[in-house]
Amino acid sequence: MSPRGGRSAFRRCAAICVIAMVLAVSAGLGSADAQTKLQKLSTDTFTNSYSEHRTEVEPHTYAHGSTIMSAFQVARWFSGGGADIGFATSTDAGKTWTHGYLPGLTQNYKGGSYYTASDPVVAYDAKHAVWLINYVPITTNEDAVDVGVSSSTDGIHWNNPVLVDQSGVDDKNWITCDNNSKSPYYGNCYVEWDLGFSTGQIKMSMSSDGGKTWGAAQGTADDAGGIGGQPVVQPNGTVVVPIEAGIGISAFTSTNGGKSWSGLVTVSGIDYADDQGGIRSGPLPSARVDGAGKVYVVWGDCRFRSGCSSNDIVMSTSTNGTKWSAVTRIPIDPTKSTVDHFIPGLGVDRATSGKTAHLAMTYYYYPVSECGNSCKLEVGFTVSENGGSTWTAGKHLAGPMELSWIAPSDNGQMVGDYMGVDFSNGKPFGVFAVAQVPGAKLSEGMYTTDAPLVASPSEPRFSSKGETRVATRTWVRKFYDDDHQRPIPPSEQQPPVQSR
Repeated sequence: MSPRGGRSAFRRCAAICVIAMVLAVSAGLGSADAQTKLQKLSTDTFTNSYSEHRTEVEPHTYAHGSTIMSAFQVARWFSGGGADIGFATSTDAGKTWTHGYLPGLTQNYKGGSYYTASDPVVAYDAKHAVWLINYVPITTNEDAVDVGVSSSTDGIHWNNPVLVDQSGVDDKNWITCDNNSKSPYYGNCYVEWDLGFSTGQIKMSMSSDGGKTWGAAQGTADDAGGIGGQPVVQPNGTVVVPIEAGIGISAFTSTNGGKSWSGLVTVSGIDYADDQGGIRSGPLPSARVDGAGKVYVVWGDCRFRSGCSSNDIVMSTSTNGTKWSAVTRIPIDPTKSTVDHFIPGLGVDRATSGKTAHLAMTYYYYPVSECGNSCKLEVGFTVSENGGSTWTAGKHLAGPMELSWIAPSDNGQMVGDYMGVDFSNGKPFGVFAVAQVPGAKLSEGMYTTDAPLVASPSEPRFSSKGETRVATRTWVRKFYDDDHQRPIPPSEQQPPVQSR
């Protein structure tokens, strides 16, 4: 897909050089209302010798009011992370965007000392009116991987990093904040990560001062291991952390503001069909919470496909983090289609709840799952206005992309291990990696849409009610970390504790 349209003029900020670009790219959505176009948000401008340049991967997106922020890796290093963490911020609900890099983090930008940084995640702390980007900074040759947070009062000008953990063996972090003013723990922010480069144990830390200081790392009550946890906070202050652990999706909670954490309970096992073409993917969860505290978690799963031939995106929900609903399929496509879906990014409008909760989800997909070495990668989305009871058919956002256009990593061609959608003033926006035909260098950047991800009232909605499991292909993660460097001993590859 080649760019069409125009570029806006560059804008400069006083403290950092930023780019405000509105690069429109045609993208058919199949919408009955209008043709939605893509906006390119940023471009890798680094020149360091060890990165694969003109690449940006792994965005996470969060919104508060009219401000939408996304953070992502810039200039992917094959062995882990990017030359720095980039951000793209809109303060007018997605109309215009400003792009920049985090200062003081890596050696590539404004005085940092780390080699690369990875796994950027965005949060907003309403009590302290501060934006936070969480990540794992990495030293040369991955000799040490720590956990850090950068803060900003406007989402554009950023402070130097504050380290949450310096054990040097960290992986796959996530951050969230308690933004309910009636919660007893209003203003607490929580970071989750795992010791993926040693034991794989899950760790949590809490800050109550806007990310300036962080408490000592704590494990779960059962000292469990896992990867890809995504904490969310309910209105009563309970923190729920869905995570991939053992051979399934699990969860653990804190009801005392992060002073202690429960052991794992089972959400579901995972049945996953390996995605072809050598793409970096897997069934990591994506989690969000609605205004009443209902927690939604989605992941890729093949249980509803004959022979586990390809993956759908499936969902489970909970009102307390301990008891979870039966797994249902999000009916993006019919179960007899050839489409393979993976790497979902779920968004839930926190101003809605229950049977009228608004959900939106982006995802990557292959139109033909059995694609071997000729896979075509695309981006799609679907929405629900009734708490996930029914969904629109999948709509095309970007692609097709050749996998050779995408940044290589030691775990496959990479768009990211996750992405995200969030609602700004009730309208959902997502940011995702899109690759164009490369020239002398690759051309993989961050994109969003010029209009929210919505559906017209006339579009049909689909339900998966009554569908039953027809296949099994148990997924067993064999590595504690996401770059296949620390194997889990076979004796420890067990399912988590069953929920009661």
